[in-house]
Amino acid sequence: MVNLTCKGRSGRTFLGTAALGAALLLAAAPAAGEPSEADFHTALQALDTKKFKQKSQAIEHLGTLGSPRVLEVLEALAKGRLHVRKDDGRIVIAERSGKKYLVQDAASGRPEPEAGKKELKKIKVNNRLRRLIRDVTGRLALFSDDPEKRLEAADNLTKNPDPRVLPLFRQARDRETDDAVRAKLEVGIAVLELEADDPALRLAAATTLAEISDPDIRSLLKRRLQADAEPNPEIREALLSAIEAIDRKLWLFGIAENLLFGISLGSVLLLAAIGLAITFGVMGVINMAHGEMIMLGAYSTFMVQEIFRSVVPPELFGFYLLAALPAAFLMSAAMGVLIERGVIRFLYGRPLETLLATWGISLILQQLVRSIFGANNREVANPEWISGAVEIAGGVTVTLNRLCIILFCLAVVAALAAFIRYSRFGLNMRAVTQNRSMASSMGIRTGQVDALTFALGSGIAGVAGMALSQISNVSPNLGQNFIVDSFMVVVFGGVGSLWGTIVGAFSLGIVNKFLEPVSGAILGKIVVLVFIILFIQMRPRGLFALKGRAAGD
Repeated sequence: MVNLTCKGRSGRTFLGTAALGAALLLAAAPAAGEPSEADFHTALQALDTKKFKQKSQAIEHLGTLGSPRVLEVLEALAKGRLHVRKDDGRIVIAERSGKKYLVQDAASGRPEPEAGKKELKKIKVNNRLRRLIRDVTGRLALFSDDPEKRLEAADNLTKNPDPRVLPLFRQARDRETDDAVRAKLEVGIAVLELEADDPALRLAAATTLAEISDPDIRSLLKRRLQADAEPNPEIREALLSAIEAIDRKLWLFGIAENLLFGISLGSVLLLAAIGLAITFGVMGVINMAHGEMIMLGAYSTFMVQEIFRSVVPPELFGFYLLAALPAAFLMSAAMGVLIERGVIRFLYGRPLETLLATWGISLILQQLVRSIFGANNREVANPEWISGAVEIAGGVTVTLNRLCIILFCLAVVAALAAFIRYSRFGLNMRAVTQNRSMASSMGIRTGQVDALTFALGSGIAGVAGMALSQISNVSPNLGQNFIVDSFMVVVFGGVGSLWGTIVGAFSLGIVNKFLEPVSGAILGKIVVLVFIILFIQMRPRGLFALKGRAAGD
């Protein structure tokens, strides 16, 4: 056997004729049963040679055995941990521990007495053998006990199709019990059967691949057509139909992905804007420091995280968000009361001066945070239970932290709606929104309502900051990224309208995500801004107009 490796047109290394025989033997090996320890020992001893060609043949032969120890032995060989005992010539796995080596018999896995460096001789490998080992172990992984390893092996071999491993795929499929792995193996078999000599197999493979929504499969079919690798007109037509079917699925999944990301962005905008909608709707105050309330909530989350890291056991660290929720709300709400009682209550009826005053407060708060925490970004870690991603379908994935923010946003809105609808304070707040003078004449303390409303809006902004800390770094400028979008949401939805804020946030979020691929992020925001300006010209009170002081009644 010669020609161990060769290079394809893509530059990828493929096994040559020696590995071809090994692959075909390997396909039948798992059904042949596990070899005896003596047979395995004999196969291992073939590695004890100075000639790399003979070592490659020994590696290929090991790959055809059904022993569960083959993977461990080959991995030890690749990492330089496979040795030969000089006294009796047996193959052992040895790992250095100080001046001695911890030794186990390679054939049986039984531990042996420690050995010194002079008692062992390392079995050397070169880069060519390492590539061969990776190929053999990758194929053996199809028969691993771990379904994730089997799935990964099937995926890798499908992405790098080689018709010589088709028997191996079929053998793995016939004994596979996991549905996800079996489906991946079926796709791999269809990809490999595109190269079959039998036209019926190639036609069936094209029909099977038409049901897949994988861009890699589409690219593979496209390359096959462009290279004129398929002479049969009927099969070429089937390949074209498969590409068109995949394109339709990918288009639909693209819409679903943009819709999902738009909902995610809309939930972020809703969390940032809902507190502003309350204060702006009830009090008519343009609070330019609203972004800094978001920032304070994010920094409160960071502080709670650091306390948990230094005080709480590591296994309980993930619960820091439960403590950060009330902390963020109370910190921002307290600052909201301080701002309303200390500044804003003296400026009611003077909107321009209120705007300038709150803008100055925002600068003060930003500089205060820089002085305490520094200007550098602060990272807030995601707890393990909201880390990772979920694949929906067709390669559309959503990270768990964004999915949790969507659910959290809906929970906050539901709680806020219930609070405004059923609590006494919510009744007073709605009364002040609709007719301040009448509410005052009925004995409602409008000044107290203003202070508590500002605290509620600021507290919700703090909760938004806690949520935003899970998807972005915390910095003194965090709130500035959302203040303009928050005002657009409130004005577009309707001042003082909770439903208007909800519809406005999700509408702008979805529209932005659909515009970004076409026009880019910046131009998309400009288009949305121009649309809102034109919309407000035709409907000054927004989508859901409320009668009240904020609306000009």
